[in-house]
Amino acid sequence: MILSPTAVEGVTIVDVEAFTDARGLFARTFCQEEFAAAGLEVAVAQCSVAYNRLAGTVRGMHWAGEPVRETKLVRCTRGALLDVVVDTRPGSPTYLQHVSVELTAENHRALFIAAGLAHGYQTLVDDTEATYQMSVPFTPGHDRGVRFDDPRLGIAWPLPVSVISDKDRAWPLLPATDIPSSETAPAPVPAPAGRSA
Repeated sequence: MILSPTAVEGVTIVDVEAFTDARGLFARTFCQEEFAAAGLEVAVAQCSVAYNRLAGTVRGMHWAGEPVRETKLVRCTRGALLDVVVDTRPGSPTYLQHVSVELTAENHRALFIAAGLAHGYQTLVDDTEATYQMSVPFTPGHDRGVRFDDPRLGIAWPLPVSVISDKDRAWPLLPATDIPSSETAPAPVPAPAGRSA
């Protein structure tokens, strides 16, 4: 595997090193030793899958709030998506900056996302599927989020939004200026009802 840090600390691109022959390819997608050597949290407590029928579907932007420390490894196993991670850690040198990485079934690329970072994606084609490996199980009441279209984030989604959950559309906008450091600063109101991944 090739582990490549990005401009936002805690976001790492995971590329496979494929061995190919007449059958196709074989590649490791996760190695506890290599992840640990790179300083990435390696626990896997839960795995999930998200299937998306339509291109333009947006899921996000959300993360698990304190004391939950959820890391994710996200991979596209069918279709294609643009994965976006926003630094929502007050006090971080890259606070409110984001990185965007295209994940496709063909490139076999994954994205490691550290705790405290908001994550979301938009599907680029119909029938797109993403898998998640998470370090902790989902903990109701600790989900946090920011709006996918918040002007302070400046995320350039490549397609018009075709589908988004009511919960993700209802996350609050960030205040116009920075607010004092606190774990819940980017999501000052309770999470909307229901769960969305």
